[in-house]
Amino acid sequence: MAYDKFNIVTSTAVPLPIENVDTDQIIPARFLKATERKGFGDNLFRDWRYHNDNTQKEDFILNNPTYSGKILVGGKNFGSGSSREHAAWAVYDYGFRCVVSSFFADIFKGNCLNIGVLPVQVSPEFLEKIFEAIDTNPDTEIEVNLPQQTITIKTSGESESFDINSYKKENMLNGYDDIDYLTKIKSEIQKFATTRPF
Repeated sequence: MAYDKFNIVTSTAVPLPIENVDTDQIIPARFLKATERKGFGDNLFRDWRYHNDNTQKEDFILNNPTYSGKILVGGKNFGSGSSREHAAWAVYDYGFRCVVSSFFADIFKGNCLNIGVLPVQVSPEFLEKIFEAIDTNPDTEIEVNLPQQTITIKTSGESESFDINSYKKENMLNGYDDIDYLTKIKSEIQKFATTRPF
């Protein structure tokens, strides 16, 4: 498997109510030297998390022990900017399995789906309810149910449906990337190939 299977994730969440978070803010360009997916989590939001002397910025949300979990809740237009895959890699490597926003940049959304991070797009109204719930109680749990395609605020029971491409959904449920999927249907591909003229 390319990554862990995603079915139902119930977790507290980290709120980042900032709009237009771009990929250079998610993972600065100077950290794009590696070609493997490992190690990028250390530099997720690097310039927001650390001062130039590598000491933590106490006021940044990832440095606040009050907030933790497998779900990152971002503002509108999350993942804009360049097409770098490393931004999605950094989100996954840090430990997030899901990012929630009212709008995602298409390329970032696709990159997330390719590596096991579920981008859940909700209405602006529901996003605000999530932020309010976390602000009221940082221990608020959010349930993301991929089979049912629903996201629920556990404390209030409020829920909303989200869309996902059926192919990407199947891959995430099985922990497949595109190569894994092709390997799974290898026999079908070989059978089809025998029907083609040489």
